[in-house]
Amino acid sequence: MYAVYILYSYKFHKSYVGFTTNLIGRFKSHNELGEDFTKRYRPWIVIYCEYFEDKKEAVKREKYYKAGKGYYERNEIIQKLR
Repeated sequence: MYAVYILYSYKFHKSYVGFTTNLIGRFKSHNELGEDFTKRYRPWIVIYCEYFEDKKEAVKREKYYKAGKGYYERNEIIQKLR
């Protein structure tokens, strides 16, 4: 199974979209281990997750949330938190 997830940093009001086969491990990586974009905006929480059996579909959904109409949908999800 592939998980497409949205992370949110309350401290910095930033969001991040990704996909993985190990959501718990990836979440830990974003909050503790990584040296990427997510390191600067810790701590993160998972605010949304969808599961897919097909990697191609997961990648397609991740890209959806990063651009166009999906970007606005992601922002709507974030607005519900406030």
